[in-house]
This record gives sequence, C-alpha cells and structure tokens, in this order.
Amino acid sequence: MRLRFLGTGTSFGVPVVGCDCDTCTSDDARDRRLRHAALIESDEGHRLLIDTPPELRLQLLDAGVGTLDAVWFTHCHADHVQGIDDLRAVSVRRNDPLRIMAGPGCAETLRHRFEYIFDNAYRPPPGTSRPELRLEVIDPAHEVRAAGMTLRPVCAQHGPTTVYGLRTGALGYITDAKTLMPGAFDALAGCKVLVLNALWFGNPHPTHLNVEEAIELSRQIGAERTFLTHLTHRVRHQELVDALPSGIEPAYDGLTVEF
Repeated sequence: MRLRFLGTGTSFGVPVVGCDCDTCTSDDARDRRLRHAALIESDEGHRLLIDTPPELRLQLLDAGVGTLDAVWFTHCHADHVQGIDDLRAVSVRRNDPLRIMAGPGCAETLRHRFEYIFDNAYRPPPGTSRPELRLEVIDPAHEVRAAGMTLRPVCAQHGPTTVYGLRTGALGYITDAKTLMPGAFDALAGCKVLVLNALWFGNPHPTHLNVEEAIELSRQIGAERTFLTHLTHRVRHQELVDALPSGIEPAYDGLTVEF
C-alpha cells in the first residue's frame, strides 16, 4: 500500500498570506504546505482520499489522480471540507455516485452546508452539474470496507469536536487531535506507520498536538515510523529533520510512503 501526503499544512497553509517569516519565504519546496489531505492507494490500485481541502483540485492534478473509490472525512472544519465541489470532476466520470464517509456530526454538517449536493430533491439546471456523492455515516464501533481496504475508525478529541482517524493494515492515521479517545490505543496497536498532527515546538495548543506531545504519543503507540503533518509556518522542514528523534519524520506535500 502507499500513502501520499497531498497537503501537510494547517488552516492557514504555508506560506501564510502577508507573512515574511523564514518559513513563508523559504526556497525549500518542503516548506510549502497546502491544506490537509492525503491519499491511500491499495496494491490493487484502489484509492481512498482523506479530506477535501480548498486546494483539492491542485493537489489531485499534482498527484496525477483522476479517479477515486471513496473519501473519508476526518471532521468538518473548513480547511478539511471546503474543496468538496472539486469531487465533481471525479464523479462525472463514474457510473455511480462516489462513496463518502463521515462521522455523525460531520455528516449532518455536510448535508446542511452543501445542501445543493445532498438534497435529493434538487436538480441542477440543464447543462450544469453537481458532485454525485453517496454519504455514509461512520459508526465508530465498527470497521467498514471501502476502496478495497478494511478501515477501522480511530477517534480523537479536537476541542469540542470528535475527529475520525483510521487504521488500515499497517497504517494508523490521525490529524487535528489533542487527545485520543477510549479504544484508540487498541485500534493503533501494532501499526508500523503512524501519522500524527503537530503544530510547532512548545506552547501547547488547546485543541492540537504540538511536536513534543506528538513525539510522546508516538512513543506510547510504538509505531516503527511516525510522520508529522498539519504543520504551521512556525517550524521549517529542515528544523524538524534536525530536531526529531529517530523514527519520527516531518511529512511534506508530495511525500509518498510505502507500507
């Protein structure tokens, strides 16, 4: 299986508008971070997309991806869902609606925020289109089969919001977490590759892990390799490379990991 990081930034992205800090003006391409998204591809070529950020069209073009089998939404904050209309270009070439999955609260938010997509009574005007999607609610207590993979929900707390990470095969994937919820450690036990969010060094954030907290959580889980995503402009890629312990690495847009 393969994991490709499509976007490794926070809601601001990097560079940040109007900022001239060392990261935002860096000539290291790894310091340019689009909003969060990732792609998991099975050995058979099935593709699962995680989140639909505002830059989704650019991310899929850059990755050379024109087809998807399913989409998994971690939660409904704007930087994770506002690119959902870009799924039109995928669904228009399918014979059936594209399957998308979200937790109960996020599913309800999607139905209201994007009523033109999910209201079955609405019909686009002749000559226009909308994303043709089939929304399924994730049950945190049950695995689901999608995109040729078995997906086990892994729940984390993100302030008042429940975030739905996942475990598939040797991969555990969590973003926008502050703490793991009951059962998450069991779900992640034995994973070889782990993805965690990490904003910056020091200065604990109320709803996100910082780098030190992500390191500690990685050690508790015991993954062989951990990749940090959802990074801000307050930390450069090379700074992370130099400071992180063995087995923990910063992700960057376009990074592909085999597992």
